[in-house]
Amino acid sequence: MAKIVVIVDDSQTVHLSLEMAMEDLINSGEIDKKSYINPLDFVQDVKNGLVYDLCITDINMPEMNGLDLTKFLKSFPATQIKPILALTTESSDAIKEQGKEAGLTGWITKPFTADKVISAIKRVLRLR
Repeated sequence: MAKIVVIVDDSQTVHLSLEMAMEDLINSGEIDKKSYINPLDFVQDVKNGLVYDLCITDINMPEMNGLDLTKFLKSFPATQIKPILALTTESSDAIKEQGKEAGLTGWITKPFTADKVISAIKRVLRLR
């Protein structure tokens, strides 16, 4: 059964880039992806019972930042143990520490390579 990867980013370009990066994993049936431009839509779907295996989120988004999204996911019973990767331009130690405290599993800095994204997904989801 395919693992479900949720992408939360306010940039359509990032969504397209990630889809291209994940194309082989999607085509092989190892993962399915679900995309959200607005993190509040994702929060609502989680509250309504959305099941997923990994969330990849931007940090800087207008409606809700990725750190607050992470805190919500870690406080919500159905998603407490789900891994969360940040995909962001932020790279300061202070922000990374805030991410760690919020519950982020890992950090991928933009601009990213397909190999870096695939490696992180495979590591977190324990795919071959």
